[in-house]
Amino acid sequence: MIALPRETEGQAREILKRMEEAGLRLATAESCTGGLISAALTDIPGSSRVFDCGFSTYSNRAKMKFLSVPKNLLQEHGAVSEEVARAMAEGALRAAGVDVALAVTGVAGPGGSETHPPGLVHIAAAAKSLTLNELCRFPNKGRAEVRAETVIAGFALLHKILDKAR
Repeated sequence: MIALPRETEGQAREILKRMEEAGLRLATAESCTGGLISAALTDIPGSSRVFDCGFSTYSNRAKMKFLSVPKNLLQEHGAVSEEVARAMAEGALRAAGVDVALAVTGVAGPGGSETHPPGLVHIAAAAKSLTLNELCRFPNKGRAEVRAETVIAGFALLHKILDKAR
């Protein structure tokens, strides 16, 4: 079991508050975090007023089936890429019929490769008319740390899209 940093709860509360005040609904599409973002959000009582659903799409098959990520994107760019993160966020937005979606895909470790080392994570947030993405290169302090840092970075990107999508 992963223990998220204490500040994660405050960040989750702030995201939920901002989205509720704006009347927005949220979905997540998670690969390397395996549902941690959804868990952090749904740990907050009343989160159902904002949080609609989470897709834990660890395999390429699941990304294609549930999020409609095109097979050619996965073949050309790989699952850990900006293109796939964006397609995951946009796919979750459509599949859930929500206002905002957050997607993460990366290498939590151990393993990886020279071009995709542990700590390499792509994050994307999508709203109806806007998709933002961010490349993160977290220090390889272990799988749990990379996943926890990804949750925090995901919340930060949600704040950015909420600021821009007004």
